[in-house]
Amino acid sequence: MQQVEDFLAESEALAAVLAPLPEADWTRITQFKGWSVNDVVVHLLFWNRAADLSLSDPEAFAERIAAIYPRMQVEGMRPVENADIPERGPALFALWRDQFRAMVARWADVDPKRRLKWAGPDMSARSSITARQMETWAHGQEIFDLLGRSRPEADRIRNIVVLGVNTFGWSHQVQGLEVPARVPRLQLTAPSGAVWEFGDPDSADLIAGPAVDFARVVTQTRSVADTDLQLTGPVAHGWMQTAQCFAGGREVPPAPGTRFRQG
Repeated sequence: MQQVEDFLAESEALAAVLAPLPEADWTRITQFKGWSVNDVVVHLLFWNRAADLSLSDPEAFAERIAAIYPRMQVEGMRPVENADIPERGPALFALWRDQFRAMVARWADVDPKRRLKWAGPDMSARSSITARQMETWAHGQEIFDLLGRSRPEADRIRNIVVLGVNTFGWSHQVQGLEVPARVPRLQLTAPSGAVWEFGDPDSADLIAGPAVDFARVVTQTRSVADTDLQLTGPVAHGWMQTAQCFAGGREVPPAPGTRFRQG
């Protein structure tokens, strides 16, 4: 399952930036909801562990979700995740890195179509590990931005682009909007320079530009106004203003100029 290798590569790319980070910098606040670097890595480790448990022990996973979900509804994710994982700084980094490296070994030969339990609807193993790559890439963005680093992108981002396209309907439903009949045409340029085409080839609506920018918009790490995407037609404009490829409740995309590489 190629997505397992892509999740590993995404995690290692973020680990390479975090490994030399001084301990004092782990408390620095990112542009995402006031989360610190510690908060970001706790979040990634918490849900990586959850996905891994859903593969190895579905009953234990169901019991764990039943125990923590009501607390999250009342307290929010941050207190629950931070209480579950008390380590911080380099100790947290070591836990996270060791976990994702061990996790990929367990997932390497899993049937991509195997159904796995999750906090929301069940999903395939391929979708589950793709979601872990997406979360790592998306939350990694606030760390790269905070440190003033430009992330080297690779064509493994295609998994996130596909997730973004596949959640076209969800993006509208979670916002309480009617789902348009046609997905806009997409003509996206990959980091390698290849052109990826998705959507309805007969649609009059078009989204064109860097695949990385499309991924940033659907993961809500950038406002579409801060990207080089070119939008044609009302459906393309409407989708990119409210896109949300991740599960959970309705989230509002960042306002223009609020998410950027600092430096």
